[in-house]
Amino acid sequence: MCGEDHVSGLNFDHRRGWIVERIQQLAALFAIDVAAYAVMSNHYHIVMRIDRERASEWSIEEVLKRWTALFTGPVLVTGYLSASRAEMSQAEITEVEAQAEVYQERLHDLSWFMRTLNEHIARRANAEDGVKGRFWEGRFKSQALLDEKALLAAMAYVDLNPVRAGLAETPETSDYTSIQERVVGLPKEIGSDADPQKTTTIKESEKMLDGERLRPETETQVLSPAPLMPFDATAQTPWAVPFAFEDYLELVDWTGWALRTDKTGCIEKREPEILARLGIDGERFIGFAERLLKRGRG
Repeated sequence: MCGEDHVSGLNFDHRRGWIVERIQQLAALFAIDVAAYAVMSNHYHIVMRIDRERASEWSIEEVLKRWTALFTGPVLVTGYLSASRAEMSQAEITEVEAQAEVYQERLHDLSWFMRTLNEHIARRANAEDGVKGRFWEGRFKSQALLDEKALLAAMAYVDLNPVRAGLAETPETSDYTSIQERVVGLPKEIGSDADPQKTTTIKESEKMLDGERLRPETETQVLSPAPLMPFDATAQTPWAVPFAFEDYLELVDWTGWALRTDKTGCIEKREPEILARLGIDGERFIGFAERLLKRGRG
């Protein structure tokens, strides 16, 4: 899907970049923040925060602009966003306002975020392969993170997915992960106009998602990306990860060594200070995170 095809000998790693790029573009439009991600060859993980309050503060025009950045929208909506609004009747404006309420709900809806993400990647990959049909095996699965321990566990294990799979030696060399982005930046091909594979074209008749017409690929590819959620140990920023980044890095590095049982030598006994401050036992943290992600996959 997004890796080495041993039958054809072709490599599709560039599709992992597609996924990262689209995640960040959608995060800029939806009231959904991304804390961590890891894109593997046949699946991906994302840790996200849904901000319903932020979406509720958007004006009608803001909601419509965000939605129509992805979808063309009905004629009345496009008219409302143009100079033609002055000529619209009150009944037409009322209809647009009702439609904006629907879009506002969708813009903080995890299902719509994931459907829009997966649909885009599926159509783009199928167009590249010259095929039709299902690309993803099934619908996404989600797991609620209800406290700081769950958030830390999920983020650390998502960032360490390539290390767990034996594909990387260290977190910063884990390609297409949020930890690599935070430490060394995004791969060069993400956000660039140059595609390592042939240019693909998706037919107009295929650009529909649940009755909404998707915008052409050339228009959505230029959408601005959103940055990852920042870290803020003071917990004064409501949309930030409530820890210091250096503490999180120490935790990820320690957890990575704990996971690599094939490494020679012993694992350092000293646990990260962040676990002590939160009153979390290191061994229990490892076990909790493994169970958490297994439930998410199951």
